[in-house]
Amino acid sequence: MCVTPGICVTTVYNNKLNSKKMPKVKTNSGAKKRFRFTGTGKIKRNHAYHSHILTKKTKKQKRNLVHTTLVDRSNMKQVRDLLCLR
Repeated sequence: MCVTPGICVTTVYNNKLNSKKMPKVKTNSGAKKRFRFTGTGKIKRNHAYHSHILTKKTKKQKRNLVHTTLVDRSNMKQVRDLLCLR
């Protein structure tokens, strides 16, 4: 039983600070905007070099940069770690 309200609040506050919970795993906010999943679980990404300085690029190059592609197998683990997936 608490004598004054201030002591009760301090006690509860200190108990929250001393709790032994593990920290939450957070998804990288930049990665979640850049990657999408296919139906089979592969990871899709957009091509780079299609945002500015487009005048010196050929029509064919710009047209091919519009389409999405799959993340390479060598980078798959890094992307999954950023997205907190195992």
